[in-house]
Amino acid sequence: MHPNEIRISDFTYELPVDRIAQQPLADRSASRLLVYREGRITDDQFRSLTEHIPKGSLLVLNDTRVVKARISFTRATGAVIECMVLEPEEGRTIEKALLDQGTTRWWCMVGNAKRWKAGEVLSGAGYGELRVVRLAQRDGEYLLEFNWNTSVPFVQLLALRGLLPLPPYMKRLAVAEDDIRYNTVFAVNDGSVAAPTASLHFTPALLKELEGNGVRRANVTLHVGAGTFLPVKSERMMDHAMHTEQLRVPRSTVEMLLASAMSGSPIIPVGTTALRTIESLCWFGDDLLAGQTMKFLSVGQWRPYEQPAESSTASLSAVLDQMDRERVDHVQGSTSLLIAPGYPFRLATGLITNFHQPGSTLLLLVAAFLGPNWRSVYDHALSHGYRFLSYGDSSLLMR
Repeated sequence: MHPNEIRISDFTYELPVDRIAQQPLADRSASRLLVYREGRITDDQFRSLTEHIPKGSLLVLNDTRVVKARISFTRATGAVIECMVLEPEEGRTIEKALLDQGTTRWWCMVGNAKRWKAGEVLSGAGYGELRVVRLAQRDGEYLLEFNWNTSVPFVQLLALRGLLPLPPYMKRLAVAEDDIRYNTVFAVNDGSVAAPTASLHFTPALLKELEGNGVRRANVTLHVGAGTFLPVKSERMMDHAMHTEQLRVPRSTVEMLLASAMSGSPIIPVGTTALRTIESLCWFGDDLLAGQTMKFLSVGQWRPYEQPAESSTASLSAVLDQMDRERVDHVQGSTSLLIAPGYPFRLATGLITNFHQPGSTLLLLVAAFLGPNWRSVYDHALSHGYRFLSYGDSSLLMR
């Protein structure tokens, strides 16, 4: 069956509300760890991860940082309009747009949008005058122009005036603790509105221990968008449009992936975002091998199901050759890759990930990775007291 024929109703389960973690644990690495290997499930703690990762493995980490993307404005009537900053206007990277000074344009989700009259300029108090006007609309999102009279970049303005956008299922506003705990200890590149939550369990001590045991690390950047929380509302996947997210991969990571693929060393992305990024690299390489002259990586959701894959080592080599031609030290672009049952995995041999919402594209990815055994993994987690979703427990899944 082609993945576009998949019924999302076949990939759901009953998730009790009390199993959704609302708060982080005091110690990041104290979360539980479900290990799935060769059809067997064992239980442990995340701080013992080193015991379960083979020496010589390559961990791939997403080093994006969540920004305080929720920002409020007040109408003359006193009504509050809340905006969630998502992505800059077309043709701009998130990193550059966050550095804008004085004015910037972003596509946003807007609460109480019906109360915002066309042409009405809203203002925000504190940290200098901040004004916003609505310019355009598409699929429930609005293009907003922000203007302010200080020299601080937009990302700093958000840090001063915004709130961290916690997932809607937490049903609470972010507090000071979340500013730290809803970001990874290795986050360096601003741009996400949701955390790569599989990485929240790592501590500097654990990363050092893994390195001492011969586990290598490589970084990618995929800025996680709000689309990661959108449920699949269509009956069949053919009617679901995957969200597009911007990514950036340094040359050193492509070289480490190629070396691991050539030697057969395990490649273990941490989180679905890291997995989608490295798999997208291979499809980009396939397009280059087919003679396409693309400067920027771009992978559509159905790309893997349209034609057979090339050799992954040849594809990664093509990506490196492209960087040589362009004289750049990184690959930049976007992906809306959908990984669902029937997907031909290119690089990932293991996956560290949390437990995902029923009927989500993230759960489809896990089902593609494990096959029908995804149900036994989730049944075990539910019956053994695991905590679910962003602040929940973790799993190490080996194919």
